Amino acid sequence: MNANRLTVPGPDWHEQVQEKVLEPDIPIVDPHHHLWRRLELDYLLEDLQNDTQSGHDIRKTVFVECSASYRDSGPEHLKPVGETEFVAEIAEESKEQSKPLIAGIVAHADLTLGASVEEVLEAHEGAGRGLFRGIRHALAHSKHPEHMTIVGRSPAGLYENKNFQEGVRTLGRLGYTYESWHFHYQNKEFLEVAASAPETTIILDHFGTPLGVGPYENEREEIFEQWRKDIAEISVLPNVYAKLGGLSMPDNGFSWHLGDRPPTSDELVGAQKRYYEHTIECFGPDRCMFESNFPVDRLSISYHVLYNAFKKMVSHFSDSEKLEMFNGTASRVYNL
Repeated sequence: MNANRLTVPGPDWHEQVQEKVLEPDIPIVDPHHHLWRRLELDYLLEDLQNDTQSGHDIRKTVFVECSASYRDSGPEHLKPVGETEFVAEIAEESKEQSKPLIAGIVAHADLTLGASVEEVLEAHEGAGRGLFRGIRHALAHSKHPEHMTIVGRSPAGLYENKNFQEGVRTLGRLGYTYESWHFHYQNKEFLEVAASAPETTIILDHFGTPLGVGPYENEREEIFEQWRKDIAEISVLPNVYAKLGGLSMPDNGFSWHLGDRPPTSDELVGAQKRYYEHTIECFGPDRCMFESNFPVDRLSISYHVLYNAFKKMVSHFSDSEKLEMFNGTASRVYNL
């Protein structure tokens, strides 16, 4: 994340929008948040608990890699294990405090190691205190990094790398998940990776990040139409699951982080509902899971308002379908 491009909102900004928590008894697993030490952008257990205890019934969470607290010495391919050590320690602390429980860790490994990545997976398993669940090696490659707040730094064409594809298959063989963050123009790349590893459980993060800044600022409708087709095609693969969230990052182009106040849940629903509706229609509730993507989406909206928006988007679904999207799918995918 490029902190130089951001004004990080304080609590007074978020507190301008307060809402009654909707359906507070729905038990929720938040399958996507981060933890890090980054000076003014620190986000640690106390911050997570302040957000997750703001009214909704968050029972468990899953940490997803964010290049935090890597080892500063030792073999290069094992440096990401430091992040797992860092989070596992915080998760132990979460056991001794009030909910939620950090119940899973999705770490990073260089999957271009191919089958040899097994050494790194064993190290994550040893460091994870029973919480290690899978790997995110993002495909994200920024074509226009000068316009981006969060720059994707993966090399172009990573998806074609045969060793990388073998690494993804190795995850499935050993019972771990794979997921990717990438941009809308890479959804077909993600599709190719997922098709190359049918035995691996694969997760699509953040809807494939439809961009709305820089050269994409005035192309939202064209991007949406192609995105719709890509999501429908990806959903045909039964090993792929979708995370519903992460659309309020600055690079999505809704610009709420620049406003005098954050959006209400109704405003978020009005701007983004069609992405959620289409993805749920394609994948079905049993392959969808709502995610906060905090603290990144916290730049635009508060936690309790975000989950109110989620609940409004699926208010017409049955109780069992809601339970799948807020809890069941994530619990199965991450074996919680």
